[in-house]
Amino acid sequence: MWQRGGIRNMCQKYRVGRNFLLGLVLAAVPLAQGVAGVSVTGARVGAYPAKTRFVLDLSERLAYQVFALADPYRIVVDLPEVEWKLDPRAEIRRGLVTGFRYGLFAPGKSRMVIDVGAPVRVSRSFLLAPNGRYGYRLVLDFRKVTREAFLRDVRRRPPVPEARARPPPAPPTQRRDRGRPVIAIDPGHGGVDPGAIGASGSREKHINLAFARELRRRFVAGGRYRVVMTRNRDVFLRLRERIAIAQRAGASLFISLHADSMENRRIRGGSVYTLSETASDAEAAALAAKENKADVIAGLDLSDQSPVVAKILIDLRQRLTMNQSAIFASGLVRELGKSVRMLRNTHRFAGFAVLKAPEIPSVLVELGYLSNATDERLLRHPGHRRRVATAIVHAVNTYFTRQQASGRP
Repeated sequence: MWQRGGIRNMCQKYRVGRNFLLGLVLAAVPLAQGVAGVSVTGARVGAYPAKTRFVLDLSERLAYQVFALADPYRIVVDLPEVEWKLDPRAEIRRGLVTGFRYGLFAPGKSRMVIDVGAPVRVSRSFLLAPNGRYGYRLVLDFRKVTREAFLRDVRRRPPVPEARARPPPAPPTQRRDRGRPVIAIDPGHGGVDPGAIGASGSREKHINLAFARELRRRFVAGGRYRVVMTRNRDVFLRLRERIAIAQRAGASLFISLHADSMENRRIRGGSVYTLSETASDAEAAALAAKENKADVIAGLDLSDQSPVVAKILIDLRQRLTMNQSAIFASGLVRELGKSVRMLRNTHRFAGFAVLKAPEIPSVLVELGYLSNATDERLLRHPGHRRRVATAIVHAVNTYFTRQQASGRP
């Protein structure tokens, strides 16, 4: 799972095929809001003694922007909203390229993030016209440079606020609306951040969204709650924006859905996490550290940001919220355990950034391990989604019934 919020990227406009000296901010033409019917159909890498060449196959000519980011070293390619027709199981690791990911970054804007194993300078970027063998191709040539040279180029990159996904309309901030608590459902990952990749190629971002939609359907059918989803399509959202959506909606409970992966493919089962200043075990700490890098995975420049994700001071108000989160998590573990296989150490604690709204009790539900073939098969099955959603709804009902009986809002 990579599974789990900006970035500065004003690009100078150049003509297609022109060489770029700095190579960090590259644009063929101004990036359009969208290009109807355009697809990315292939990706490949060529390694040469003096350069690495990355090629994207396109169904039509389109605009693009390219820039690089450090720590970790990445090359980011921004496109109008396109249809991705790449093989999800394809892994491109050649030359300076160590991996890549892609998807919808914001409405009207797609993004590919190319991981590179060293500081680079993009020396050329250009579009090739169709020939007898290929259609349109976007070509990027980059070569290794020193870190000092790379950072000098980064500092010369003109800043501009990063485009952000528009959140869904939120009701006025208040804890209740006509007596109904608001439940915020957060399908982890999305868009350019795919999360974990399953044993047979399934992507966590799709698994999470399918479970979230089933859970929302159950809540709405019961009529006891209002529901807000942080996302309802395959789009990237910053970690802080997920929290902000719940806050704007006046949520009384925040449920983040995920499905992890591990090197040990025999491990399977669900678990529930709540926020803590210290992790309950090494695995929980590692998982939180991985989830908190979701913004980096999506190609955001966080070099000038305060360390909100890395460390948040937990005040007395948040401590109270953490206690309520733990109460809900305990009930949730009991309900899930009736119909879902759970890990032995079921309720865990770690510093997940997405759980750090100081006023909203929050849990992160690990639905299972996509790295395990049995778990992956279950997570893709509609019947299993229904069982999990039913268990979560029962746990939420019990939590609010007890809250009301104790006089809490």
